[in-house]
Amino acid sequence: MLYFGTETKWTAPKKLHDCFKIPDKLKLFVSDYKINVFNIAWLSDKTISMFKSDFKFVAKYFQTKRKNKKYKPTHEEIKHVDSLLKMFSALTGDNKFEKLYNEGNYKYVKGGVTMCEIVQSFIDEGIEQGKAQGIVQGIAQGKAEEKAQLIRRMLDENFATPQQIAGLLKISVREVKKLASKIPAEA
Repeated sequence: MLYFGTETKWTAPKKLHDCFKIPDKLKLFVSDYKINVFNIAWLSDKTISMFKSDFKFVAKYFQTKRKNKKYKPTHEEIKHVDSLLKMFSALTGDNKFEKLYNEGNYKYVKGGVTMCEIVQSFIDEGIEQGKAQGIVQGIAQGKAEEKAQLIRRMLDENFATPQQIAGLLKISVREVKKLASKIPAEA
């Protein structure tokens, strides 16, 4: 059984006999089925690196989520883009992954797509939404408070790196960090 919990490891019983109070006289007649539980978010980097399938992307995502660190996508190619994005949608409860596949240009691609490209697609989508609302345009023109708020939000949501934000707003990474420091980070 695959367990994707990020707060704690699996603590429920792993054997049928442990789930019920079975009198000793009846234990002979009740099969004791055992399940093997794999705590995906608790796998080591070494174990994750041994995966040969696209499941390594899922394992790394949940491990990173457990450690409360920023997810850093790799340039390693995804072999089954459709399946991976559908799995992410199912496991996270967020249909943006499947929507990206259906509306993006990944539908007809057989491999060659990386998690960096997937994450960049989400960033680009957010930028487009911001442009549609006129936010990014106004911020890029110099409204310091709005610029600082957008930068802080993008960083808190792990939506973009300081380098990516700097490129989008055509400012230095140092300026991005300076503006972000003006707004308190969300807990």
